[in-house]
Amino acid sequence: MNEAKECKKECFKSKIGGQALIEGVYMRGINTAAMACRLPDGNIDVEKWEVRNGKNAPWYRKAPFIRGCINFVASLAEGIRCTMKSAEKQITEDDEEEELSKFEQWLTDKFGDKLVNVIMIISVVIALAFSLIVFKGGPILVADLIEKLGAAESARPVIEGFVRLFLLVGYMYAISFMGSIKTTFMYHGAEHKSIACYEAQEELTVENVRKHSRFHPRCGTSFILIVLIISFVVGIFLPRENMWIRFGVQMLCLIPEASVAYEIIKLAGRYDNIFTKIISAPGLWLQRITTKEPTDKQIEVAIAALTPCLPDESEEDKW
Repeated sequence: MNEAKECKKECFKSKIGGQALIEGVYMRGINTAAMACRLPDGNIDVEKWEVRNGKNAPWYRKAPFIRGCINFVASLAEGIRCTMKSAEKQITEDDEEEELSKFEQWLTDKFGDKLVNVIMIISVVIALAFSLIVFKGGPILVADLIEKLGAAESARPVIEGFVRLFLLVGYMYAISFMGSIKTTFMYHGAEHKSIACYEAQEELTVENVRKHSRFHPRCGTSFILIVLIISFVVGIFLPRENMWIRFGVQMLCLIPEASVAYEIIKLAGRYDNIFTKIISAPGLWLQRITTKEPTDKQIEVAIAALTPCLPDESEEDKW
């Protein structure tokens, strides 16, 4: 049976969103956020905290086109924080007792308990910088080379767009075969399935969650792909004479592009019509790579993360 047909009717559209972690899931609701992780001993560890979301959020996180970048950066920061915490939860006593090298000992003495956080932050900053250079600068260099080989100048935006799409899809497909990434993608699927089960107003049990789709229109994967599509359209109108100027302008355009993409994702999450189905289709297709069918134990973790985020009255969470 086609996954899209497994759950024929959604009773409402929820505002709850989440993210897959290392052996865990993070969820953010209207008043509460939570993360649940499967510990090395097999138990599920759950943390929850209050958040200002929905009506309680400050005005700049609700204003259309202003909220996009702000909420994206805030979600990214929160996701990184939860990812670091989930990584820490996988460290066992045996790992801590391993003999450290002189350099590792110096780092431990210098940063103490914050060492893991420092390493993760540095890694994330380097990874983000590298990603921006590769995904923004790489296609410009390729297009410049192809243009010198005889391609028309007008073809530059098309070449850049196809190169970016190839890099994005190729990268996600390649890492999906890595053991740890594949597990994370399975938790990603569990996150989507549990939210879909809640939107169908069914009891959050493993059996009920399992039958729902692992694809969701409000996914971060869809957001990235929509940003890429918008950047392709914007690229048509950007200067082409100097590749460095083009690269700089494209970097500046990331802010409005992300803001517009955020509003599109909100529309896709709120409405179910021909327009939203069309704009959601590319992202849902890409989720065939970034989500995998979860195990029952992973679904249990997703349910544990989602449950504390459910409002007392479901009306509070409806669009």
